[in-house]
Amino acid sequence: MPLDLIQTELGRDRSELTERVNALNARFRHHSAHDVMHGALEEIDELALVSSFGAESVVLLHMAAVVDKATPVLFIDTQMLFAETLEYQYEVSERLGLTNVRIIRADEVDVQREDPYGSLRLRDMDACCNLRKTFPLQRALAGYDGWITGRKRFQAGSRAALEFFEVEDGTGRIKVNPLAHWAPEDVRTYMDENNLPRHPLVAKGYPSIGCAPCTSPVKEGEDPRAGRWRDQNKEECGIHFVDGKMVRTGEKS
Repeated sequence: MPLDLIQTELGRDRSELTERVNALNARFRHHSAHDVMHGALEEIDELALVSSFGAESVVLLHMAAVVDKATPVLFIDTQMLFAETLEYQYEVSERLGLTNVRIIRADEVDVQREDPYGSLRLRDMDACCNLRKTFPLQRALAGYDGWITGRKRFQAGSRAALEFFEVEDGTGRIKVNPLAHWAPEDVRTYMDENNLPRHPLVAKGYPSIGCAPCTSPVKEGEDPRAGRWRDQNKEECGIHFVDGKMVRTGEKS
């Protein structure tokens, strides 16, 4: 097919996807997070929930389990996670009865070539995130029409205008953000009301939890995400893409 026809077809597909996302946002604009979750699982044929099993992940996992315990859950094991996170992943999966948790890791050949000594993060943090998280997730999402994230507007300035549904540029997938409009107190209330287990590191001063080498405790009065990539010009791990490239969102607040 000539290049101009290919570009026309891609543009048409993008336009149709945008229309679909706009219609979904209009339909669910005044609905609850649970309604968005339920609607997404009904409306999008091949849909996965991507979870870090971090500090707030259990909320979204519980919502998915209420709708369908067989919802595909993609858990990226960077092989640099806290031991507490790995234990928590097993505990939550068992407690919620999740039957389709898929553990995603980087290709061992790639790790041996790019980071054989586990020190890549010291010279290029973005490259480490790409190797251990971004690229494995992109491979795992191949074949899916969309994925569910736990992103919320309050978490970062780059997320201030986040909608329930959005087009992931360069992939043709829909990203679903059921908790987009939630505030921190909404998360705490939901966990309390549903008696959901907390990540053990939260009580030790980790309100946002990633890889062990790149996550530190947060002091009273600091932003909850201040412990992620502390003192680095970075606020996203890179699993969110625009035009096929890792999102860089500027300095942390």
